[in-house]
Amino acid sequence: MAARAEQQESAKPSSSGSWPGALVLKGVSKYFDQFCALDDVDLRIAQGEFVTLLGPSGCGKTTLLRIIAGLDRLDSGVVEISGRESTSTPPERRPVNYVFQHYALFPHLDVADNIRFGLKVARTPRSEAAERVETAISMVQLEGLEARRVDQLSGGQQQRVALARAIVNRPDILLLDEPLGALDLKLRKEMQLELRALHRRLGGTFIYVTHDQEEALVMSNRVVIMRSGRIVQDGTPQDIYRHPRNRFVAEFIGETNLLAAQASETTISVRNLDLRTPNESSIIGDVSLSIR
Repeated sequence: MAARAEQQESAKPSSSGSWPGALVLKGVSKYFDQFCALDDVDLRIAQGEFVTLLGPSGCGKTTLLRIIAGLDRLDSGVVEISGRESTSTPPERRPVNYVFQHYALFPHLDVADNIRFGLKVARTPRSEAAERVETAISMVQLEGLEARRVDQLSGGQQQRVALARAIVNRPDILLLDEPLGALDLKLRKEMQLELRALHRRLGGTFIYVTHDQEEALVMSNRVVIMRSGRIVQDGTPQDIYRHPRNRFVAEFIGETNLLAAQASETTISVRNLDLRTPNESSIIGDVSLSIR
């Protein structure tokens, strides 16, 4: 059981001081005409983290991912990537790669050429490119399929091609926009494990977008919950599940029963029942009692 007051606490980390991590967002806002898609978002992500942006449709998570990639322009705020101010840096010059929900593979190219494409654009020497493609193919377990057309692959194999193409350039940050959404349940669960294993092997920074709560809790070492263009809670999966900051988070993550209650320093009262808390609480007054 957990009691949480309905308080609008700020989830934004401090933006003061230097940060040697992978990503810093300061005061990022984005409007589409009169609609506010992102409202003064602050976020810091350390090198090597697997962070999931989680929230309902329309909460701003994909817009935030696209701003990190440089695909959408922000209206105000600052983007820093790998310690460099990148707000105005074009997408092709940012040390990030983007895996789209529908993969965006080139149908006229085979597996190897799809993976090699970014290296070709970057004019990577042929011998180095061949070595990198071979390594990427091995990492995503596509050996033997190098010459196959992508329309001859299964959904899971196409997903692996998209991942290999994204990692072959060795980006500082890999951005993944609901990449498992088109897969069936069994394959999606298998790919969740493969993505976690790939993250461990690469040691890079993954920023993952999903609206699937289970997916976020299973895959991430940190979850950022968004609602109406704002970050409402940021923490480990365990912390968010056990200590939801407000009613929205409690109802959005997992199954819960919420009861209106009154809290004092040592007691939570619900109807005619008084429950003693294990520790003194600073929250006094009307609360919601969450029972999982």
